[in-house]
Amino acid sequence: MKVLKLSAQGLPQSWISLEQAVTHYAAGEVRWETGAEVAVFHGGHNAITGQQSIIRVNSIIGTRGVPNINPFHLRPSLTNSKLFSRDRNICAYCGGQFHEEDLTREHITPFAQNGLDHWMNVVTACKPCNHRKSHRTPEQAKMPLLYAPYVPSLWEDFILRNRRILADQMEFLMAHVPKSSRLLV
Repeated sequence: MKVLKLSAQGLPQSWISLEQAVTHYAAGEVRWETGAEVAVFHGGHNAITGQQSIIRVNSIIGTRGVPNINPFHLRPSLTNSKLFSRDRNICAYCGGQFHEEDLTREHITPFAQNGLDHWMNVVTACKPCNHRKSHRTPEQAKMPLLYAPYVPSLWEDFILRNRRILADQMEFLMAHVPKSSRLLV
């Protein structure tokens, strides 16, 4: 289970472990929290009061400090898993929905024609369609795209990079994805 760590301003920073979240709580770095309580950690006993320390961890925490980077300037890393999720496991050529092992990363403008490996030049394709298109563009292969590629937003990227998102975390992230997001379909 992962905790969604946000900046104090509410921008996604990272998915962190429960142990990392406890470190933020113990250091007094958690400015606010939302979502459900997902764990309770019991520490030692105070020598004077005898009271045991307890840290309750919520699924979403906002931490102190201002990030050193502007998250809106970040480009999400491109992986097959995130690509297939962005495209909902649907082949961009035949429209079929497939299991991940039956899909490929398809370059709209192929490497053989100086195509690049970036979000705006890749779509999900089933293996037969990828093979049929070969080293041609969709126009050359007479295989029109059924949907256009796009670069996922910061919020979409956080959804795409974690397969085990809790319901309250998903609700929080989905409230911020662009209205044009394929994840809303």
